Amino acid sequence: MKGSAQDFYDSLAADYHRIFPDWDASMTRQAAVLDALVRRELGAEPHRLLDCACGIGTQAIGLARAGHQVVGSDLSPVAAARAAVEAAARGVALPTAAADMRQLPFAPGAFDVVVCADNSLAHLLSARDVAAALREMRRVLTHDGLLLLTLRDYDDLRRTRPVSTPPQLSHGSDGRSITFQLWHWHADGERYDQEYFQLVPEGGGWEVRVRRITSWALTRSEVTEAATAAGFTDVTWHMLDASGFYQPVLTGRASAPTPC
Repeated sequence: MKGSAQDFYDSLAADYHRIFPDWDASMTRQAAVLDALVRRELGAEPHRLLDCACGIGTQAIGLARAGHQVVGSDLSPVAAARAAVEAAARGVALPTAAADMRQLPFAPGAFDVVVCADNSLAHLLSARDVAAALREMRRVLTHDGLLLLTLRDYDDLRRTRPVSTPPQLSHGSDGRSITFQLWHWHADGERYDQEYFQLVPEGGGWEVRVRRITSWALTRSEVTEAATAAGFTDVTWHMLDASGFYQPVLTGRASAPTPC
């Protein structure tokens, strides 16, 4: 998994902003929802926050703008490096590191909040890897710290098994682009291969860029069970109509470490 996911996001890093009709507007909108959840759960003051799948900074930059002390890490060193550059261009500090969420290079209890957004957990293709990642998120959280994790609504998607996503048109400073995906479901009905298409203006025409990756369509009950086993309590799902976020959001609180 690690090699293919890293290669995918290393390749996508320069074009990731093209996923959004307006990337900066998406940063602001997503940060408003996540920031409200953080302050409701932990209090109104700024908090120490790790975005452990920061990509090019979509959530991390917005949360830093909201006043939190944010660190970003990502499996892709190319994406993490771009996140730091994009943050600086917008007037905020965002230290970043290349790191696998299953082995985070941070001290126990270093953060009040861990964010794992944008369906990132779904790139871990086994229960063992999911468990390892959630244990690491728990480890780097202070006692009673907050986990914010977002995934696609796989409860519905595993029933319907869509074969594509609608085309998304982006109007960026570097021109228009079109993004869409083709999904090829495995026989187990749980995992699927994505072909990720981007049509980018080139020389008066279009260049087609195709990237491929596999995801695990984890249900909410599966993630709840794994998070509970990893040491999270008060695990709650916030659906789109209630949260305003574009994916279901899981919140959980880090329980006290078990004495040795």
